[in-house]
Amino acid sequence: MKKSLGVKPYLFPMPVLLISTYDENGTVDVMNMAWGGICAENMVALNLDESHKTSDNLKVKKAFTISVADVAHIREADFFGIASGAKMADKFEKTGLHAVKSEFVDAPVIEEFPLTLECTVEEIQHGPEGFRVIGKIQNTLADESVLDENGKVDPTKLNAFVFDQFQNGYYAIGEKVGQAWHSGADLMHK
Repeated sequence: MKKSLGVKPYLFPMPVLLISTYDENGTVDVMNMAWGGICAENMVALNLDESHKTSDNLKVKKAFTISVADVAHIREADFFGIASGAKMADKFEKTGLHAVKSEFVDAPVIEEFPLTLECTVEEIQHGPEGFRVIGKIQNTLADESVLDENGKVDPTKLNAFVFDQFQNGYYAIGEKVGQAWHSGADLMHK
């Protein structure tokens, strides 16, 4: 039997996305968010509160990077969700992480995170649902340590983690349990 829980944002897994921007002075700002993801082959959507420093930076610079954090950097990634760049000028420096300027967009790339999408802001939407940024992926960077022998990202090497909306936990992911477009193919012939 199922129990009704009411209106809850209960999907699992939720990504842990690290959104990196520069402010008008070139200061690195990183925000941890779960309410976003891929929305087309070369597009991403970010749903955030407009009061964030990151939101201001997105409006000014029209560029950002999205990184996937690994378990080795869970402490720093979580800190980026706790601390506000609007209230803490040295937020990024406190983590000890390193940033370099993207070659493709006017945004920082955090060197320690193994996978990064470099994006430009294509559209900013204001609506009853809130503040949404649609970005176009200009390039993807992956640390060689997470690539397989064919040069593709190997999720088991990525050592990523996800967020759970149920109890506010982080969970490591990576075990392959099936093959897309194959695991259920036998049902096509029933």
